[in-house]
Amino acid sequence: MNMEKLVELLPVLIPLAVIQFGLLAAALVHILKHPHYKTGNRTLWVLVSLISFIGPILYFVMGRADD
Repeated sequence: MNMEKLVELLPVLIPLAVIQFGLLAAALVHILKHPHYKTGNRTLWVLVSLISFIGPILYFVMGRADD
């Protein structure tokens, strides 16, 4: 990939990276603060959360216990 194409993609890549890291941070903070989950345990959800966009989304849909 040449530099020109990379520069053209930056307006798309930067917001996606911010969203991904925001989701990851929110999931990790919640995982580390709360001891109870619908399924799985803390170690599982930390590892799953590190998987791109889908990990934190899976945690909020399937792992986060109703407080």
